[in-house]
Amino acid sequence: MNSPKKTNKDGKKTSELTNKQNESIISEGDYLLLSVSYDGRNSKAVANLYDQKNIRKHYDNSGHLPYLISNLTTDEIQDRYPKVYKHEGFEKFEKVRLENLIVDKQIEMTKVIAKDPLSIGGKVNSIREVLRNNSWEDRIRYHNCYIFDKGLIPGLFYNEVNGNLVKKEFQIPEELKKQITNLFSAESDEFKNTLPKILELFFTPIPHIERLALDIEVEAPENRIPDPNEAQQPVICISFAATDGFKKVLILEREGIEEGEKIEGFNVEIQKFKEEKELLEEIFNIINNYAVTLTFNGDNFDLKYLYNRANKIFKIRKDEIPIFLGREIALLKKGIHVDLYKFFHNRAIQLSAFSNKYRRVSLDEVSKALLNSQKIELDKFISDLSYNELAYYCFHDSELTLDLTQFNNNLVMDLIILLMRISKLSMEDVTRQGISSWLKNLFYFEHRQRGYLIPNPEYILSIKGEAKSRAISKGKKYLGAIVIEPTPGVFFNVVVLDFASLYPSVIQRNNLSYETINCPHKECKTNILPNTKYWVCTRKTGLSALIIGLLKELRVKWFKLKAKDKSLSPEERNMYDVIQFALKVIVNAAYGVFGFANFPLYCPPVADATTAGGRFAIEQTIKKAKELNVEVLYGDTDSVFLYNPTKEQIDELIKWSSKELEIELDVEKNFRWVALSDRKKNYLGVYPNGAVDIKGLTGKKSHTPMFLQKLFFDLITILSEVEKKEDIEPVKEKIKKLVKNSLTKLKKKLYSLEDLAFRMVLTRSLEKYKKTTPQHVKAAKQLQDSTDIKIQAGDVIFFVKTRTSDGVKPIQLARLTDIDTKKYKQAIESTFDQVLDALGISFEELTGIRTLDFFMK
Repeated sequence: MNSPKKTNKDGKKTSELTNKQNESIISEGDYLLLSVSYDGRNSKAVANLYDQKNIRKHYDNSGHLPYLISNLTTDEIQDRYPKVYKHEGFEKFEKVRLENLIVDKQIEMTKVIAKDPLSIGGKVNSIREVLRNNSWEDRIRYHNCYIFDKGLIPGLFYNEVNGNLVKKEFQIPEELKKQITNLFSAESDEFKNTLPKILELFFTPIPHIERLALDIEVEAPENRIPDPNEAQQPVICISFAATDGFKKVLILEREGIEEGEKIEGFNVEIQKFKEEKELLEEIFNIINNYAVTLTFNGDNFDLKYLYNRANKIFKIRKDEIPIFLGREIALLKKGIHVDLYKFFHNRAIQLSAFSNKYRRVSLDEVSKALLNSQKIELDKFISDLSYNELAYYCFHDSELTLDLTQFNNNLVMDLIILLMRISKLSMEDVTRQGISSWLKNLFYFEHRQRGYLIPNPEYILSIKGEAKSRAISKGKKYLGAIVIEPTPGVFFNVVVLDFASLYPSVIQRNNLSYETINCPHKECKTNILPNTKYWVCTRKTGLSALIIGLLKELRVKWFKLKAKDKSLSPEERNMYDVIQFALKVIVNAAYGVFGFANFPLYCPPVADATTAGGRFAIEQTIKKAKELNVEVLYGDTDSVFLYNPTKEQIDELIKWSSKELEIELDVEKNFRWVALSDRKKNYLGVYPNGAVDIKGLTGKKSHTPMFLQKLFFDLITILSEVEKKEDIEPVKEKIKKLVKNSLTKLKKKLYSLEDLAFRMVLTRSLEKYKKTTPQHVKAAKQLQDSTDIKIQAGDVIFFVKTRTSDGVKPIQLARLTDIDTKKYKQAIESTFDQVLDALGISFEELTGIRTLDFFMK
């Protein structure tokens, strides 16, 4: 077993430092709002408040109840829908006046108040089902509704005053506030009035939060992933690593397992249990001691398994288990559970926060990318490890999980807090939900705080209509981004300029929002947007334009610059960097949701006008580049590839864009060389350090055969060797040799079955595959029918592609003579195709033969 690479300071030292910071931030009676939930037993909203160690429950005492809004009067509801006031969960009616942004007027509506959330919606006979099309704001989860109405902001500090939560104010230094506000002196009054509320989110200190990471190991047969729903196998080990220095491993004693040699440098306390039930009870005691518990895939495995093992197998009462299982989530009754698998699986986090550094979301891959560390490689099955080996292996996973929230001065934890503040979502929600939910929640909060009616999606569509442009791509509802025809060839010294937040900039500049596009005001109808048939409001600033624009401007004009300001201390630069990361995640994903048909504020004309604005910006930039005698090789959505530009030409183009388009251009990439094919969205670029960038590359997938993974790695290594134009031909020869050797080995059956095997997990039991039978399922059925092996959900199936009727065989039943070399040849072709196309070469050219089929005969 290999020793793990350490990347972080000792947890105890970190905790001592951060506790001192907390003492200066948190006074007695100050609480950080981590989440809001609904307590069904008490029929009240409950806030989870954090001091320096513990969670305190704060129950609502205002009598706040769930509700929906109806466009009908009280009398109309009573006459037409008597089931509403006769409903067992009905409480009362209230008249309310709300501003309907789409028609730009105040309207009177009826608030229908219920005794519990399920009476509003969530069951067959709920009030919203009775009112149907006359029901509004009826799909907002109650705990979020409570946050909106009370103006609560998760991630900020609160005090309990006379039974109420009162936000603690942190004063921004006057000089700092003045510097920032002066940047936006030319903006609208609404922008300037909203700015202080936004600044509060970023300049309120972020405290250290004590947290516990855990990982479990379960005894399981070879190549079988235990089913957490049934939890039939014993929990043999669980490890803990916490920010306060707590480190411990609990192990179940088993017959025939040796103590094993003590592993050098591993000094974590190990406690053994003869009875598994006692082990589980100790696990629950430890979890209850921490405010936040971290896992990697705990929703789907660790906590779910612990709950079901305790409840189903050992009959431990539900009220004695600190875990609550929901649909696809596992929550804690006393604290907060953060599943880092779901957080890192979020595409906005993967792409915007971490620049796609990891391609697959696994503890091993994410740790490699962000920590320069990885899981310990085993040379035997977990069930066969000695006690010391098992403890070492399991603890390292907990340590990695904790380190993912501690590296770069707690970057991920601070990022989570900032995203909570921006989105107004609880910690459990923001770490599990996608960017669409973040922005929905943010805009719903703003609607409620301003007294605006939150419109139904159907209402927006009925008033604003569909997009007016005609989509080129099948399945699209409007014309998308522009992609400029590439100039084929190999080019050295290529600079890629990227529009900083192109679509958010278009949204802000053109005042795009569902209420401002094709607004009801006659005088605005002449304010036509370039290259569109839409007009936009001149009376009011759109809510989307205001919020997205403000966040974008703060990032570009303040936080991003400060993060690089060498005159500031490392601590200050780190703080600014975390903030600009959070803003980047939100802002860059904004258009994506506005163009998403399932987003509740989706408005096709807004999405259409946004992409039109993006196309206009790219077209004008290319035109300006040509005026500056710079050759544009390629353009895609929000970036342009410039061939051998001077620094002066780049600076001039950036300056022009800022002044004329009011959109910032940045140097995104400097390539040593780029190969372009005549296909769009397909290029190969090599950076000065030899790193390779292939457009559209999804990375090696976990189920890809090992021989293909090695082949691709060797290909990347060869490409990185090109320093100058004269190197291209020798590299082609190397690639030719690489391909030919691989095809020869395939033809002569020199690859082993293990090299050729695909690996896929069986996610369901075999009998549940009825409509379709994927290849790995076919292989699994063959294995079960031909052997005494019982195949279950969670088993890893190793199979090869064959010339048999099923087209596949499990490797246990296959021979090398069964292999379908044609299918593997196609896999090799697809591995090389994208790269070779960019280089302008073909397989026939590389191999010096007529066709690959001829070679494979």
